[in-house]
Amino acid sequence: MIDNKFLLDDKQIFEFIINGYMIFNPKFSADFNKTILQKADALETNPGDNILDEIPELNNVWGNPKVKGILQSLLGSTYTMNSHRHCHMNEPGSVSQTWHQDGLNERHHEVKTVLGMYYPQKVTNKMGPTAIVPGTHFRNAPSDRLATYGNFKDQVLGTVEAGSIIFLHYDIWHAATSNTSNKTRYMFKFLFNKNNQAKSPSWHHNPTEAVKHFGLLLTTQVCKSAQSDFYKEKFLREKMWDNMTGGIKLNISRDAWSGKKRPKKNTNMM
Repeated sequence: MIDNKFLLDDKQIFEFIINGYMIFNPKFSADFNKTILQKADALETNPGDNILDEIPELNNVWGNPKVKGILQSLLGSTYTMNSHRHCHMNEPGSVSQTWHQDGLNERHHEVKTVLGMYYPQKVTNKMGPTAIVPGTHFRNAPSDRLATYGNFKDQVLGTVEAGSIIFLHYDIWHAATSNTSNKTRYMFKFLFNKNNQAKSPSWHHNPTEAVKHFGLLLTTQVCKSAQSDFYKEKFLREKMWDNMTGGIKLNISRDAWSGKKRPKKNTNMM
């Protein structure tokens, strides 16, 4: 088990449920990030799933207590690292990827798998950062249609400091953008799996604080959509919260968050 100080809190969990991603910088030393970057530059071929054999220092990224605290918060204390991992090299002159989901293109309300993307170097707009469309882990589109979409006004670019990690819900829409710089942009992608159904929150849960922030699930719209889709999204957010907490019920009034008051009963009705 991880010390509470390394776990996420309720507000951060709500934000992950809503956005489908979070960016975190564990503050690795400059020498540590530089060592990984130099070893990546020295690779003769891309080792794919065997990247840990070539750059064993990457184990220290995922073994960092702060990083483990985030993964435990999202997936539970029994989470495991998937055998699939990859070194993504976005070289100068590359073109943008098409939008895609790494998952099975299914609309659901669970956090089954989390992508961890570690960047050993600072990533600027010109270096082909990863683009993400917040909230789209609750959306579904056939891959061939998803690939025809262009830029989204709500998309986020992963311009990050060296040593940063982007944690992504496995089903979120994302893509590498074109690299117009003279540097190769490296990203090491690892997958982490949830192994047991939650019976209680796996983060630092405080019912009083959770009540304060619960309204975020019902009022925040991060990717513009039709009102009917937003209703479905809010429903899935609540289902995801229930799934992650093991069914904890909070003492809240949804009317308070919606800004609506229940109509008074007409006592004169027959």
